[in-house]
Amino acid sequence: MKLVYAIVNNDDSNSVSSALTRGGFFATKLASTGGFLMAGNTTFLICTEDNKIDELIKIIKKHSRKRKQFVPTASTYGIGSYTSFPVEVSVGGATIFVTDIERFEKV
Repeated sequence: MKLVYAIVNNDDSNSVSSALTRGGFFATKLASTGGFLMAGNTTFLICTEDNKIDELIKIIKKHSRKRKQFVPTASTYGIGSYTSFPVEVSVGGATIFVTDIERFEKV
């Protein structure tokens, strides 16, 4: 038995959730925030059998797309002069952790 933590962008949350349900997986959704962009994410907690991990990850990958986004940065020129330069970063996709479960009960 495995516990999968899947962190996805909020823009992909509904798509991932629907696909997991269609695939027969049950998930708990938690609201979370990324540390770099301070953007909203959804963290899914999914417990499943070992032999279904590859199928589960395939579903998450298929419905979590990466995209480019411009974020402002502040640079200083001289004393007290700030200019904001947008920087392109890659956002979205999924971060997935798979851990062993010693015991699982659904009561």
